[in-house]
Amino acid sequence: MIFSVDEHDFQERVIAASHQQPVLVDFAAEWCGPCHALAPVLERVIPEYAGAVQLAKLDADENMKLCGHYRIRGFPTVVMFYRGEELARFSGARPAPALRQFIDQHRP
Repeated sequence: MIFSVDEHDFQERVIAASHQQPVLVDFAAEWCGPCHALAPVLERVIPEYAGAVQLAKLDADENMKLCGHYRIRGFPTVVMFYRGEELARFSGARPAPALRQFIDQHRP
């Protein structure tokens, strides 16, 4: 499942939902070239997990408080949440095999 999220529904759609299954959050910005490279890879790979992993897309420019709270330093940054906590993260664009490896390595 892929959906957009902001600071108003982050707690419910990411933190609370992560108690059921891992949720990846893509902290990205419209002006960011690597973000545009990573987005289609995420959108192609996430459905392969058949609902076992969710993807929340977050516009960093619109949600600077969340970026500050999670100490996001560059874009894109993808954070995996599970059981309400950050489990792992990576920054920068990655090809599909590296994204699958990240998910498989950190998924409970």
